[in-house]
Amino acid sequence: MSTNRNLAELSGKGVAVWLDDLSRERIVSGGLRRLIEEKSVVGVTTNPSIFQAAIGGSDQYDEQLADSKALGMSVDEAVRFITTRDVRSACDVLRPVYDASGEVDGRVSIEVDPRSAHDEAKTTAEAKLLWWMVDRPNLFIKIPATDEGIPAIADAIAEGISVNVTLIFSLGRYEQVMDAYLTGIERRLAAGGSVASLESVASFFVSRVDTEIDARLDKIGGDATALKGKAGVANAQLAYQAYEEVFGSERWARLEKQGARRQRPLWASTGVKNPDYSDTLYISQLVAAGTVNTMPEKTMDAYADHGELGTPVTESYGEARRQLDAVAAAGVDLDEVFAVLEREGVEKFEKAWAELYETVAAELDDK
Repeated sequence: MSTNRNLAELSGKGVAVWLDDLSRERIVSGGLRRLIEEKSVVGVTTNPSIFQAAIGGSDQYDEQLADSKALGMSVDEAVRFITTRDVRSACDVLRPVYDASGEVDGRVSIEVDPRSAHDEAKTTAEAKLLWWMVDRPNLFIKIPATDEGIPAIADAIAEGISVNVTLIFSLGRYEQVMDAYLTGIERRLAAGGSVASLESVASFFVSRVDTEIDARLDKIGGDATALKGKAGVANAQLAYQAYEEVFGSERWARLEKQGARRQRPLWASTGVKNPDYSDTLYISQLVAAGTVNTMPEKTMDAYADHGELGTPVTESYGEARRQLDAVAAAGVDLDEVFAVLEREGVEKFEKAWAELYETVAAELDDK
């Protein structure tokens, strides 16, 4: 088997290629392993929508669903029973990557119940429960970057739980996320805990930003429409600039000397929603060392076929700032945009979670 040249080149630039999908079929068929070998995949992210599609579209779960029913499990218990098994198995498939990367990559993410997104105590409690249930060192617990999620991130890190912070849209929120990570590290070290294998990524969403801002630019009309398709990338590029500032600070230097690892930026929502845009836009224009790009398989295949490296992120800060300033000058309230995206992001996760529950409940009834 040969490794795809385009994705290998991307990896060589310091971008970790992750798959934004998981199913039991991928695991048992060897499909996930082939992606590792052929397309430089070194990580996996999941969400309720991914699990709902997997469980509803495969007979691979029939035996475990039947067992769940025989044991009298509630839908809540069955969902956790099934999803943690898939994540644990994927962690095992990716364990060689984890070991070879010095415990950096080879990670698989599982999300806390999004219905707890605005409850710090429940989020922290579930993060600890999932960490215990999966019981693999190469796990990430996904916690949304809401007002209540920010302290839960620090709590989880202080407990020694590796965290994938999700649903980040604004630079202001991202700065809070990075501060929460450093605070968690400081608390853990102060308590005498180890940070040797503790990792975190911060998932900065891209395409959803363009979708929301483009709709507003269309309403404004005129010259404003020339700015469409620019804000998502520009926003992410400036996030990397903020990352460089925080992880170039004296505060971070003190923690790094004690063994702490950087919280890597992760580019999420990288599937292009507008067919007028290049299908590799959110990969080509977000090349930066020490980042992760989690891709739907369709987007990964597109980059494997015809993807090209764009201008490095570190050379794009000036233009990125001009693009966002122009969008604001055209009449788009960026603070409002980011607030809407965060609220809708949580709502979409909650809806997907409800659909996952409905799917499992229906399957249990059939057994």
